[in-house]
Amino acid sequence: MNPDAITAPAGVKRIIHFHDLGKRDYQETWDLQERYFAETVRRKFLNRTRPADDQIATEDHLFFVEHPPVFTLGKSGDPGNLLLDESELKQREIGFYPINRGGDITFHGPGQIVGYPIFDLEHFFTDIHRYLRYLEEAIILTCAEYSVHCGRIDGLTGVWIDGDQPTRARKIAALGVKCSRWVTMHGFAFNVNTDLSYFGHIVPCGITDKSVTSLHLELGAPVDFEECKQRLKKHIAAVFDAQLMD
Repeated sequence: MNPDAITAPAGVKRIIHFHDLGKRDYQETWDLQERYFAETVRRKFLNRTRPADDQIATEDHLFFVEHPPVFTLGKSGDPGNLLLDESELKQREIGFYPINRGGDITFHGPGQIVGYPIFDLEHFFTDIHRYLRYLEEAIILTCAEYSVHCGRIDGLTGVWIDGDQPTRARKIAALGVKCSRWVTMHGFAFNVNTDLSYFGHIVPCGITDKSVTSLHLELGAPVDFEECKQRLKKHIAAVFDAQLMD
């Protein structure tokens, strides 16, 4: 643990500041993430030369948002996994952004809970793989409240249904993050009432032999979106042993 990091006193839960952005343009939200991320990194950099009694505390933030239809491609992704050309994207009114997260291509759109944690992991643990598993766990626990039983597949990030059955495995949530100086950005996309037809225009996450799904599809009926967000918030707070503050 970096001795310069500001941590909560023993027995006191970390505060995560929660922001529900509603429906918001992708570029606008990306710019917002970048500002919070840069400020957190700036404070940590300054703390390296400040005495212990003059440290600038970093904060943890969690953003929930719904985006208009958009495809995003991670920095190591294959552009060939986008199956539409520029004119077809424009015709269908779908945005496209190559971005600075890990992972390949995915879709964001209405009916999907997109979560962007801007966390200083030195408040929790300095292990990016553990961080991803915690995000997955919060979604797994949320799905379980709807009697939809999910899990993981070794070697593949995300939340899966029937992951132990290769011909039936389907992804209900995708993850892709950036982490620098133990500060995170980007995050997860959880299909609740998502129109899954958009995934037909990409090779989701670069995986050719597995499909995608949503809570709506698994349950056969739309899900109360606001209620689902509240349940997911509760589980994120629990797995990170933190308190979410609106």
